[in-house]
Amino acid sequence: MKKDFDTLLEELACIHPDFKVISTDKVVVGDWVRWRCRYGCKAYGKHLNCPPHVPSPEETKKLIRCYKSAIVARFDAKPNPGVQPSHIHHFLWDAIKAFYDTMFEMERHAFLSGYYKAFGMVGLCCAYCDECIPEREKFFEHAMKRFCVYPHRMRPGMEACGIDVFRTVRNAGYEVEVLSSPYDKITFFGMLLLE
Repeated sequence: MKKDFDTLLEELACIHPDFKVISTDKVVVGDWVRWRCRYGCKAYGKHLNCPPHVPSPEETKKLIRCYKSAIVARFDAKPNPGVQPSHIHHFLWDAIKAFYDTMFEMERHAFLSGYYKAFGMVGLCCAYCDECIPEREKFFEHAMKRFCVYPHRMRPGMEACGIDVFRTVRNAGYEVEVLSSPYDKITFFGMLLLE
């Protein structure tokens, strides 16, 4: 039996208390976002939850129309000591894994509470494996996704699918700015789509 929405929110707050509920019409998707991945991120094409291995912005717009509500969750990230920030993925490795695990737990709890369409989205590149399949294979074909070690936990990055995270997060009432230094306070955001 599907739990009351307020009850679900109380239970999700026990998993992770820092989130806000918004209507999905506040989720902003833009074609330009993936261009930033393609021409600004050195991890482009190296992870299964990043472009070009994830749905397009047009597919993302269609997905979001299937939902009424979204939970935008904020996470404070602590870098790994002794790792250079120029290796940003490893610099934030443990924080990314904790973030992904929490978003998965929130999605799973919502699903088991009767919200069977619950779908979580994360940010950044997946950190479950030391090397993702596209990183270690010289030639990658879409069917190789079946070899992902964590397909039940790995979710697409919001920005990877074309979500304008800055505008969406601001629409949820959070403040967010571009960081000018890797030593600034780092914050991650995830989203849980609910119906």
